[in-house]
Amino acid sequence: MNSMIRQELPKDYSTTEEVVKQAFLNEKYSDRKEHQLVNRIRKSKAFIPELSLIATDQDKGMIGHILLSKISIVDDEKSVESLALAPVSVVPQYQKKGVGSQLIHEALKKAKALGYHSVIVLGHKDYYPKFGFKQAQLWNIKAPFEVPDEAFMALELTEDSLETVQGVVHYPKAFSE
Repeated sequence: MNSMIRQELPKDYSTTEEVVKQAFLNEKYSDRKEHQLVNRIRKSKAFIPELSLIATDQDKGMIGHILLSKISIVDDEKSVESLALAPVSVVPQYQKKGVGSQLIHEALKKAKALGYHSVIVLGHKDYYPKFGFKQAQLWNIKAPFEVPDEAFMALELTEDSLETVQGVVHYPKAFSE
């Protein structure tokens, strides 16, 4: 399926939140509050408007959304900026049709073009590796909470950009409110 991907605009916000809500309605490991997370991130300093993207279908309107926002990887006094991929949302009737993959590929391409060097994701161990994500522990990058190693992953947008990076990921307050 080939959907159109574009930057989310303020006029899209309420529709986006409805799409996010629908996408996680039947997800086993969801608190059903991802749409609130998107709203909080938009109001924070971690928000990068160019990395909040929506997918549209010419007949159905908005069918998906992805958000990459600023995080940091901290080791003692050294802090390195990175991005968090969270969440990626596709309405149920369009799931498993390539929309999520399109959103991820486009978001990663835009992030690299904007000069970002790495992305962190907490996600399905069998899904994200096809985009190049590897277990974050390979770089000695740790989550700030208990999570299976295979679900906490990192991606270098620039070759070797994580070679000298290690530490604990610090998510903005918006992620824990």
